[in-house]
Amino acid sequence: MPQHSRHIFFAFVLCLVLSLTSAATTSPRSAASVPTLKKTSKRSTKPAFGGKNLLTSIPKGGSTNAPPAESQPTAAAVAPVEPTVTMTEAKGGLSDSVKLLIGAGGIYGAFLYYGSLQEDVFRYTSADGIAFKQAWFLQVLEALANVLIGFIGMQLSGPTKGIPLTMFGISGAAQVSAKACTSLSLANGLSFPVATLAKSGKMAPVMAGSLLLGGATYTVREYLQVAAIIGGTAIVSMGKKKGGGAENSVMGVAFIVASLVLDGVTAGFQKRLKAETAKAGVKPKPYDFMFWTNLFMFITAALVAGGMGEMTTGVEYCTQNPEIMSKIVKFSLCSAIGQSFIFYTIANFDPLILATVTTTRKVFSVLLSIFLKGHSLSGTGWAGIALACSGIIAEMQAKRAGKAKAH
Repeated sequence: MPQHSRHIFFAFVLCLVLSLTSAATTSPRSAASVPTLKKTSKRSTKPAFGGKNLLTSIPKGGSTNAPPAESQPTAAAVAPVEPTVTMTEAKGGLSDSVKLLIGAGGIYGAFLYYGSLQEDVFRYTSADGIAFKQAWFLQVLEALANVLIGFIGMQLSGPTKGIPLTMFGISGAAQVSAKACTSLSLANGLSFPVATLAKSGKMAPVMAGSLLLGGATYTVREYLQVAAIIGGTAIVSMGKKKGGGAENSVMGVAFIVASLVLDGVTAGFQKRLKAETAKAGVKPKPYDFMFWTNLFMFITAALVAGGMGEMTTGVEYCTQNPEIMSKIVKFSLCSAIGQSFIFYTIANFDPLILATVTTTRKVFSVLLSIFLKGHSLSGTGWAGIALACSGIIAEMQAKRAGKAKAH
């Protein structure tokens, strides 16, 4: 991608962040919460929340990062349980616009780079032609970085006592399995844009499970939104120009489907986690969630990677190819830093603001990959991108409309 085109792209991202910043001062939470503050209030009430990544909020009936994450948070980008948070601000403190600029800018910066590094890792080929395939080893390092940052944050904010850890363990195991399947889809030939768009359709397995097991009902608009994302993703996967790169493999598609199913399972476990903590009468702080969830993610990934021999082969591969090790380290740090910015944003703004930031970040991750990583799409492929993105944006607008009615 020409240098001037990169400048235009990043300028566009900055413009979006600035537009979100200007909108924040008129958000329902910003307008409604501040006047009710007591003059003696010095700090924000700490939120107790969880979510797909336990870092962004789970909409009623489903999940979304990351990331990333997103898993995305995604990290990763992701749909966490909406926290019960009120935004307060000490006299003379930062304005809402500056806070949002910090939060949104941090999320965009960390997770756009996170996605780019993840793609680089699985497109890397050593001098002897061997590609990096150790997805579980990668999850060990990513989870470890989040454990370290989470532990530091938890000590600074004060750890919460009496947290029921059983559901943290189950939720963490399901979550890291979903993330590993996403990485395995990339390792098995699925292109990053297709994987990212597919992960945006994670409401599909949630809806299917709720319909079959829970008797839930959905509106026509919700069905159309999911259909647009899935249909657009399918079109993109078939819309690459000849010679534009490796074809998306059957195994790659199978792993991304498995990741979506695990997303739905994770959402269910996280709802139970929220119920368990409420039953125990405790309200874990954000860094409690980050530390304990990622600790169990780390343990799960280490056990699987060890059992599959990936700890040994992964270390050997990185030792022989130090260039990829630097990418993996930066990838892991971006995940931890990005999640911290998500915490910062959700602690100061309405969850809808965070959903807007993480949703648009997914779109930009796809476009950034196409422009910078050499993906070549036909007109049909671009039509698929437009269709999938329209489904993602429609979902975001539906949440905004629902929130507006609630106020």
